[in-house]
Amino acid sequence: MEANSASYEHEDQDEYVLLDLDSVSDLINLPANAKYVLTGLDTLNPELIIDDKFKLIGQYEESIGTCLAFTEQDAPVVHEETGSSEVNLFSRTRLIDSSQTPTKQVKPFCQLHKILKFKLSPDSEIHTITHEEVK
Repeated sequence: MEANSASYEHEDQDEYVLLDLDSVSDLINLPANAKYVLTGLDTLNPELIIDDKFKLIGQYEESIGTCLAFTEQDAPVVHEETGSSEVNLFSRTRLIDSSQTPTKQVKPFCQLHKILKFKLSPDSEIHTITHEEVK
């Protein structure tokens, strides 16, 4: 009797999560370029620390319906010539108009299944000691 053995490789698949900051966006100023540290993604309550000042606690929720993430790219303005070839020498030709500014093109990037909703931690204001306080 011959034994067949199949080897299964575990492929790492990327999993995307939507970070929902709606409940804290009115309470704290969240600059677009703020430094942040996100830890504990494999726990029930991940932590997000923003600008070494604010500590947020997250909780996972399953998305209801379809939740998509999109990418945005610059795209040149393209004109497609149509009409019969007798009238138009450039029939079915696409011409790039360099005189116009590029437009934004949005494409689906991935489907999200989890939403990570954040709220302020009771000890959200993280206090760091400065050199003046040490003196």
